[in-house]
Order: sequence, then C-alpha cells, then structure tokens
Amino acid sequence: MAVVRTGLGTEKSSRLKRRNVFLCLGFIFVIIFFCEFLLYYLVIIQCHWPHLETTTSPHPTSPLKAMFLSDTHLLGEITGHWFDKLRREWQMERAYQSAIWLLQPDIVFILGDLFDEGKWSNSKAWEDDLTRFQSMFRHPPHTELLVVVGNHDIGFHYEMTVHKLNRFEKAFNLTSGKVVSRKGINFVLVNSVALEGDDCVICKAAEDQILEVSRRLNCSRMKNHPDFMKKCRSVHLLPPSTPILLQHYPLYRKSDAECTGEDSASPEEKKVLFKEQYDVLSQDASQKLLKLIQPRLILSGHTHSACRVLHGNVPEISVPSFSWRNRNNPSFIMGLITAEDFSLGKCFLPTENTVIYIYCVAGVLLCFCAVIYLLPLNVSFYTTKQKPI
Repeated sequence: MAVVRTGLGTEKSSRLKRRNVFLCLGFIFVIIFFCEFLLYYLVIIQCHWPHLETTTSPHPTSPLKAMFLSDTHLLGEITGHWFDKLRREWQMERAYQSAIWLLQPDIVFILGDLFDEGKWSNSKAWEDDLTRFQSMFRHPPHTELLVVVGNHDIGFHYEMTVHKLNRFEKAFNLTSGKVVSRKGINFVLVNSVALEGDDCVICKAAEDQILEVSRRLNCSRMKNHPDFMKKCRSVHLLPPSTPILLQHYPLYRKSDAECTGEDSASPEEKKVLFKEQYDVLSQDASQKLLKLIQPRLILSGHTHSACRVLHGNVPEISVPSFSWRNRNNPSFIMGLITAEDFSLGKCFLPTENTVIYIYCVAGVLLCFCAVIYLLPLNVSFYTTKQKPI
C-alpha cells in the first residue's frame, strides 16, 4: 500500500490557518476596543444625576448640572515616562469625553493640580503640557470648563512666582479669588496655595481679593438694609445666594482618620497627621475663609482621596484624583445645584484592576488558541492508492 499526498489537503489546511489567524486578530481587536473605549461608556452610563427636591421659590429655575474633578496631574518631560504619559492621558481623555457625552453637564470644575510639573516647567514644556490638556479636556460649546490653581501648577508657597501664576491664569482666563455666578449660584474660586498668612506679594494680593469678594457677597445679601447705599454704593452686586467655595487645599483637619468610603484613604494613610500649609490649610486661614465667605458647601482636592467633613454645619467634600496613576478607582462628583439647595452624587470610573484582569484573561485565551491553531502542525490530508508489488 503506497501513500500519495495530494495538493487538496495542503490547500485546505492553509485556508484553515488563515481563518484562525484572522479570528485571533479579530479577538485582539475586540478586547482592545472594549478595554480602551467601550468600557468607559458602559461604566459611566450607570451614573445618574442626583435627585434634588423641588424648590419652593416662586420663580424656580432648572438646576445647574455641575461636574467636579481634581488632580489630573498631566505628566511632564522631567519625571514622566513616555508610556506612563500615554496610558494615563488616554484613560483620562476617554473617561472625560465619555462623561461629557453621556451626562451633558452645564459646567465642569477641575480643582487644581492639572499638571504634575507646572512648578518646574520652562516655557516650551508648559506650552506642550497645556496643548495636551486642552486636547484631552475639550468640550462642546454648551459646556463650560473652569479650573482652580493647585500647588503642582505654580509650586508650593516657597516655589510660587508671579510668572507661574500669571501664565496659569492667562491660559485659563482665570483670576484667583474671583466669583463665578451661573443661574443665580455663586462659586468662589480661591488660590489656596497663597493663603500662607505672610507678606509675600501673591499672598497679599490673594487675601485682598478674598476681602473684596467677601464685601461683594455681604452687600448682595443686604440690599434692603438701611445702610446699603452708604456701605455698598460702588459695589458690583452678585446674586444673593449663599456661595459655594472651590479650592485646591482642604480646610484644616487633623487627618483623614474620620473619612469613609471605598475611595477614602488607605488605613495606613489615615494614621498620618496632616501638616498645615502643606497637606491642608492652616487653622487660621481656614477660620478666616469660613468667616469671610460664609459658604454653604466647600469642594477641595489635593489629598487624592475622598472625604466628607463638617465645619460647623458646612460640609466639605474632598474630591479624589481623576488619574489612575494616583488611585485604582478614580471618580468625580456630580451636582445638581440651585440658588437655594444642592444635591451631590459620585460617579466611579472603571478600576484599573478590572482592565488588567480582562487583558490577562484575554492573553491566556489567546495563548491557548495559538497553541491549538497557529503552531505549525505536521498534519496533512492524504489519499491512498493501492499499487501492485
């Protein structure tokens, strides 16, 4: 019996191998598309604006839909590895763009530390970082983006210069210590890095701005007061609503020991006492802000972890970092706000562990398929033909 190999089997085997290659490549594409694009939509679509009780105002207006995020820390050229930059910036861009498209906020606030190396950057590096930031956090015309300055944007008190502050404010059309009023709601944006209580040029200017804001707010509340014309004749009035204070540093607290939630600090971090004027504002600066601004709500960043504390009856919400480089489970705050009331909720982004787990499982499956289908196999189709001996 002789064995004769035909070309038909070889051709069929080649077609099967090509098909299996295409199936594997398609599998890889689907996994990457899911992890790097679709996953953000699937997670964020589960977030909803919080419920807000109907106002008793005789002239109710629709609430302002506001998003609050913090500490994006775009990596720079000095300490930022190229792959780390590429990965983190892609994650933040996809998360932000997905949230903007799905949730349609009216306004977005970023509470400082937009950049990781703004305190060191020369002019060229600054322009490069700014261009990347503007591309990542682009937004439609009906959404407004406002930012607060952080210590990584202009440096800590001992690194801070007028040049660094001016280029930041120019880039974002920002004046530290300003009031932004939207739908009758007053937001006070403070340069908390400058609240050192000394006589530095930037610190003195920041304190003067806060005093002016306080005067405007007080005058806006006393329109019917007998001394109104005497005390507030030249003051540009604001809506009479109690303000919301936005800043980078939290007000003074001893530590994060009382903070709770899945995105609060780790047990080890909660044991660490905060340093005034470094981790939090000083007790003196905190009391002055509370007295001068008299806010109904405070939102801050800097610690990279979530926390809710009460200063008297005024709640302060520490917004966690928006970067996966700083936490495994980033999030942002969603708020429905009116001139009289507010309601806050939290939206978590995909965890980094989830993405890594999906890639690991996909990698194992891909290796399994490669062993079965893609390794050269000495299997052919044969036909046999009997020949006389």
